[in-house]
Amino acid sequence: MNESTTTGTAPTTAAEPTLKLNFLSHGTLESKNLEFTRRFYEQFLGFQVVRASKVSIWCRLGGQHVYVVVEVPPQRKAELPFLNHNGIDVATEADVDECHRLVVRDAELWGLHKISKPQVQHGTYSFYFWDADDNSWEILANPPGGYTWMFDRGDQEGMGHMSRKFDRPTSTLSKQTKD
Repeated sequence: MNESTTTGTAPTTAAEPTLKLNFLSHGTLESKNLEFTRRFYEQFLGFQVVRASKVSIWCRLGGQHVYVVVEVPPQRKAELPFLNHNGIDVATEADVDECHRLVVRDAELWGLHKISKPQVQHGTYSFYFWDADDNSWEILANPPGGYTWMFDRGDQEGMGHMSRKFDRPTSTLSKQTKD
């Protein structure tokens, strides 16, 4: 294993944190058109969705973490920066490729844009796209539990998971790296 893929130490926490917190429960996204967004989340992404108020919906997929989606005036909604994307896991690289095919196929119907090509990056195989609300999404191959495999490796040195030579999970190894 080279320097860029060295497994580090286990995750550490302060002996006694200042705040006594229980659960990272939710994140927030913005929508230009809540009804359209709800249909997109339910019919295309397969999220569970509930209406929380006249200006918000809550959604989730496969766990207890919830996204609160709040309707804002379209002129106030900015594009979500690439680094603030939202990840959605699938089991295999073949699943990533199939999702990519469907995103490209249905791009006009759902207002999807800036669709990248699938590739090996940051320790997995994935692609990105932006939705009609200009929220950024990544569809990636991950084993059950999402990025817990990475978190459990602890602190990394060098390029860490950003290296194309990073020691990835077995379930995401069929695509060849070019480094």
